Amino acid sequence: MRWYKSLSFTQKMLLAMIAGAVIGIALGSMEAFKDWVEVYLSNGLFDIVGKLFVNSLKMLVVPLVFCSIAVGVSSLANISLMGRVGFKAIIIYLFTTAIAISLALIVAITINPGKGLDIADTSEFTVKEAPSIISVITSIIPSNPVLAMAEGEMLQIILFSILLGVAITLSASAGEPIKKGLQSLNSIMMSMVNIVMKFAPIGVFCLIAKTFATQGISMVIPLASYFFTVALVLLLHVLITYTVLLKFVAKVSPIIFIKKMRDAIVFAFSTASSNATIPVTLNTVEKKLGVDKAVASFTVPLGATINMDGTAIMQGVATVFIASVYQVDLSFADYLIVILTATMASIGTAGVPGVGLIMLAMVLTQVGLPVEGIALIIGIDRLLDMMRTAVNITGDSMVSIITAKSEKSFDEKIFLDVSK
Repeated sequence: MRWYKSLSFTQKMLLAMIAGAVIGIALGSMEAFKDWVEVYLSNGLFDIVGKLFVNSLKMLVVPLVFCSIAVGVSSLANISLMGRVGFKAIIIYLFTTAIAISLALIVAITINPGKGLDIADTSEFTVKEAPSIISVITSIIPSNPVLAMAEGEMLQIILFSILLGVAITLSASAGEPIKKGLQSLNSIMMSMVNIVMKFAPIGVFCLIAKTFATQGISMVIPLASYFFTVALVLLLHVLITYTVLLKFVAKVSPIIFIKKMRDAIVFAFSTASSNATIPVTLNTVEKKLGVDKAVASFTVPLGATINMDGTAIMQGVATVFIASVYQVDLSFADYLIVILTATMASIGTAGVPGVGLIMLAMVLTQVGLPVEGIALIIGIDRLLDMMRTAVNITGDSMVSIITAKSEKSFDEKIFLDVSK
């Protein structure tokens, strides 16, 4: 196994993904052993190991985000910096989301992926009700921070961590023991991340194997046009939107950026969870991209909560697709409503399970399309969700660089160091 030990983390992850896909497809095609594969592997071994891995990552998210933000804010000499960082990050996140869905609509209208698709029968799809704007605003401040941490309410955790960091700074010498304690705990959490990462290839193999064993290529073929349209727009958004912003706003090399993002991108793709990828994204943004910890510890968790570029792209293409399938003509005003709804919903539905489908249901309702149309695409949503997550965390990192550069909290030497 020396050859395996000599592989880099990215190579190990890619090998696990490829092996998982091949074995998953092979197992899924064994009709004679279909029941056995489903019971003992897909819903047995692969499911158990995959869930254990994802849960181990989620276990680290809350304490890591809490400690990193509190330590970052408490280390700031200028408290007003956090207000500026937050404002800039949110504006850029909303801007890129609006660009993402606009690009999706343009490409989808041009390709028209739903043309010629017959819908003899569509099962009903029930989606959870999205929270109202008022409830989102009033729930930002946690009535019980311990409960917020237990339930993983990221916006509430972020706000409480910021307030704690500010209070530690204002307390001067009285807050030093707490600050040192949080710094120690933060270091311990990063050590735990390194331990979990040792088992990442095994967890990724099981997650990918289960996905392809239960869904496989056969799920993509009937909806190939829709699938590849979403994939195309996701790729264009990274290559055009992110590249332009990095090159002309941040003034850094997009090529170096993508190379250094490989580990995080592969990890996000395999887990399909921005929150679960936070530890890896944070490490990449700080240690490889050169963003100061005070900025990264705020922009990355915030982005994992509200940055929905990949989801917005899915919504744009899905809206055009469902409208075409149901032969509903959407006006220019309808498309503007789609852009506005999806952009604002990226914050409004933050932290809600099944956020992508909730947001899509909101968009479809706003333009008078049947929500049942979601049943047409839900079968292949898992595969697309993996791609969307990779794009989302890439956007989080890109915004972190732009924000850090604007605040002179960016170390270009680290960014240009190809050894990292």
